[in-house]
Parts: sequence; C-alpha cells; structure tokens
Amino acid sequence: MNFLVLLLVVGIEKFSPWRRRVQADGLWIRQLRRVEKPRSDSIRAWWIIALLVLLPAMVLGVVLSAIEPIAYGLLALPVHLLVVLFSLGRGGVQAGLGPFRDACRRGDTEGAYLVARRDLGIDEATPEALAARVQQRFVWQAFEGFFAIVFWYALLGPVLALVYRLVALIVEHSAMPGLRERAALLQHALDWLPARALAVTFGLVGDFVALNQALLNRLLDWDISAARLVTDAGRSAAELSVPTLDEDGNVSLDALWQLLVRSAVLWYVVLALWVVFV
Repeated sequence: MNFLVLLLVVGIEKFSPWRRRVQADGLWIRQLRRVEKPRSDSIRAWWIIALLVLLPAMVLGVVLSAIEPIAYGLLALPVHLLVVLFSLGRGGVQAGLGPFRDACRRGDTEGAYLVARRDLGIDEATPEALAARVQQRFVWQAFEGFFAIVFWYALLGPVLALVYRLVALIVEHSAMPGLRERAALLQHALDWLPARALAVTFGLVGDFVALNQALLNRLLDWDISAARLVTDAGRSAAELSVPTLDEDGNVSLDALWQLLVRSAVLWYVVLALWVVFV
C-alpha cells in the first residue's frame, strides 16, 4: 500500500491543489503559541515536543492500528494519503525563484540581491556566496519537503512522516529558543540517514567519482548538517563550478533540478522492485 500511496501523492502534487488544502497548519501553530513561553528550561521544551509531536503521532498510530485490519486495509489508504500530503514540505521547490532567476538571466546582480532578500530571506556579502546559498536552499527544500518524507514513510510508515513534519514546523515557527534548539536537534537526527541515502543516490545518477572524492570522508560525519551534505553532494554529482549570479547560475539550478528528478525516479524504481520481489 505504501508504494500506491506514494504514486497517488505524485499525481495529486502534479495535477491537483489538494496538498495546499491538506496542509492547514493554523490550528497546530496556535497550539504551539499557546503552550510555549518566552523563558523555559529544557524539561518544559521536551514536554512541549511530547505534547505537540508525540501525542499526535500516538493518536495516529492507534487509529491506524484500529482500521488497518478492516476491508484489507482499504480504510487506512485515505489516512495514509492525507498524512503524507500533510507531511510534505510547504510551498514548491522552485516557488519564489522566478524573479531571482530573471535577474540572473539579465546579469542584474543588484536585482538578484534585492529579490533574494525579499523573496527568499537570503542576504550574503558576495555574489558567489549568494548563489551558493540559493542553491543550498533549493536542494534543502527538495530534501526536507520530499525525500526525507518519502524515506521515512517507505521505511516506517506514516507515523514517522508525521513526526518529521511536526518537528520541522517547530523549528520553523517556534519563538522559544530552547524549544527550537531541541527540535532542530531532533530534526538533525531524523535527517541523518535519509541525507546519506540521497547523497549516495546523487552519485548513482550523477558523477559518482567526483562525489566520492568530495564527500567520502564526510559521509558519516554526525556534525555536518543535512543541508550542507546534500547540497555539496548535489554540486559534486552535477559537476558544478563556482556558483555565479548570471545565466550560468540558472543552468546550475537546472542541473540540480534534473539531478533531483533522476534521484526521485530511482527511489520509486527501487520501491517498486521492493514491492514486487520482497
């Protein structure tokens, strides 16, 4: 059933606005604002995570345990589908990049700075650093919004996919530094395995030799962030040069996108073979 759900997710994502309707975070964010306080110790932060992440996950687990034996699991199918749609990233991977790419196409460095600051929340001192940050944001959104969810859903089901998204929402929306720090630590732990899986996939669908030379000694490093790992892996596998704010920068973003698409196809092929032969 998991593979069928993932196929339906791709179809809905491409041809329907359902994902935006399912991803209604308002009620959950209001609960986050209600329970968090400006000052709190680490114990309270963990209690908030238990309340807003573990409790919904436990309720989902109980519901699925109750309905999965009924009608050969058909009643569980829409629940799986809704949970995965909710757990996907907010916004599109390429959303908001249009004006930035237009500025790069014109060679308008100042315009690219202004658009990146306004639309992407990115502000860097040099053109190379700005282009590198945009590439990192691009690859990270694809990983955090899709690949990590697919990985945990395929491996352990919808409960882990929901946990990942709720933890990510705390990192994004919490106004309490201690809570945000502990949620970020949890997300780092949840990112560790899928980030390595995606990095290896980049090598399989791109330049494996370049990736091996660039990342082999860092692949098992706990301290490196998932965003940096997958971005460096993507750049190496796509054989990208120094990032620039011109048409070559747009070509680099296109190369990263094609690498991500090929990686997604490979993951789906592996899942299909797993369903057929295991």
